[in-house]
Parts: sequence; C-alpha cells; structure tokens
Amino acid sequence: MTSSYDLAEVSREKQMGGLGRETTDREIRVIDLSDFENRRAEITDELWSAATEIGFFQLSGHGIPQELIDAMFASTASFFALPEETKGQYPLVKRNNAGWESLTQVRPSIGVPDQKESYQVTRPHMDGLWPTDDELPGFRSRVLDFEERAWEVAMRVLSCFADRLGFDREYFTAAHNPESPQYQSALRLLHYFAVPEELRGVPGRWRAGAHTDFDCLTLLFQRDGQGGLQVCPGKEMDEQEWTSITPSSSLITCNIGDMLTRWSDDALPSNFHRVRSPGEGEYQGERYSIAYFAQADRDAVIEGPAGKYPPVSAADFLAQRVAANYQG
Repeated sequence: MTSSYDLAEVSREKQMGGLGRETTDREIRVIDLSDFENRRAEITDELWSAATEIGFFQLSGHGIPQELIDAMFASTASFFALPEETKGQYPLVKRNNAGWESLTQVRPSIGVPDQKESYQVTRPHMDGLWPTDDELPGFRSRVLDFEERAWEVAMRVLSCFADRLGFDREYFTAAHNPESPQYQSALRLLHYFAVPEELRGVPGRWRAGAHTDFDCLTLLFQRDGQGGLQVCPGKEMDEQEWTSITPSSSLITCNIGDMLTRWSDDALPSNFHRVRSPGEGEYQGERYSIAYFAQADRDAVIEGPAGKYPPVSAADFLAQRVAANYQG
C-alpha cells in the first residue's frame, strides 16, 4: 500500500468528527445462518445485499451457544477489574496488536483518545501477555476457545463473499490460517468507561470516534441495553446521517473492513461507525463489547479479481492503518 492511499484514508476520517444527524430510516438486517450448507445460496444473497448496500448486518443462528458468550463477557469484566499494575504487566505491543492498552487509541476524526481500555489477543504473539491462572483462572483457555468459534463464523461469511467475487470458496479461509505464524486476526476485549457525572448530557462526546475498521470482516458481540454503536454508510457521508444499531446479547453485529473493500475492488464498502456517549435518560454505566477482527495473514497478498489496485501484503496494509490511529 502506498503512503498516499493511507493519507487519503486518514483525511477522509478527519471529515467525520461532527455530530451529524440521526435517522431511523435505515434497516440493519438480521441474517439467519442456521442450516448453513443447505441454505448457502439464500444466505449468500442476503449477505451480499446487506454488505453492498449498508456494509453492516447482524447474524442469528451463528452457532455460538449463549452460555459461552455470557461466560466470555464475565471473563472480560474480570480482566478489566484487575488492578492497573496487574494489567500493566501485559502492555500492548503495537506491531503485533497484542496486549492491554488504555486511553491510547486516537481517531483522526476527533483527535482525542477513545474513552476505553482494551485487550488484544493475536495468537502468534501472546508470549508473556497472558494473565496468570492465579490472576484469572481459566482465562487463557476460555479466550482461545471463543476466538476459534468467532473465526469459524467469520470464515463461513467470507466463504459466501468468495463465491460471489469469483474466488475459490476457501480462498479467504486459506488467507486467515490460525496455525500460521503469519496469522494476524485478533480478538479484542473492550471496556468503555462509565460517563462521569459532570459530563452526562454534554453533547459532542464520543466513547469511540468515527472510523472504519482495517480488517476484512469484524464480528462484534454486545450486551442488551449497552448501546451507542452507530453507522454512516458512505453515500450518506457528506450529510453524516447516522443510524443506531440496537445492541443484542444474542446477535453478532458484522461490518466490512478496509481490507475487504480493497480485495473486492470496492464492491464491498467499509463504512464509518462510532460509539456515541449515552444521552439523557440512557444507561450511563460501563459498556463492554468483544470484537473479532478477521485480518488476513501477514504474507497474504491483497489483490482484487479485477486488479483495480496494485497488490499489497496484508502486513503492510495493516501496519500503516494501525500506525495512523495510535499515539505514543
């Protein structure tokens, strides 16, 4: 990827810091993945339509048991409840996207840190970054099991996109190999801080500023009642019309990332989203979410079927996008 492409992306993001206006006219579709192999053609049509028109959709029938999702959220809360000095033993290694950070991610759209902390898990780079069993019993095995289940769901969705783009069905699966040392997909545990009393109701504050994701496909797990996520499809960018996505403990919210937009020769759009602070009368407490970022292996070459953009390694693509969004 050339630096001019990266700078263009950052420049585009800087336009997205305003309040904009909210609309309820846009539908965030729910797509049922149950009986996947027998319904593959129908599901592919539904996924392609939602992805190309909005870039966001939600999944039901995804196969991850609710009790495992609930247990993973309990483990997430337990990790972030650890003392700062304990979490500080496992600091984020930016080049590997692994470890814990707090208040360091700065979006070009707003220029101030997101009001959150996070813990990134990238399988090949976790040496020395796991809490001990004394600190969090069973944490490592629970996280790795959940990451694998999220990978399976992501690969099902990506196989549908591969079919539609004219690639081999397992094309994207081969480019996201958990056994490879080049694997750079990541599971991210997120904790948004409660809104301080003195800042409640203050307009123009964001828990996470407007941005696009860098990956191929994001799977986001949320909790009932812990809202704030909003999406602004590209054709509405100039007017900044934002639609809130209702959080659900049972549905997985998905969006297309920059990597897949390039890989699809722009057929699949990576659209802006943000997490706004809660308004008057809304839940003001802590917000937890869990994101799985399906990012192609470092040695994968991103090149669309029509060759609209020059080939670029996934390592180079991701490194420049991450560098533009973190300080220090």
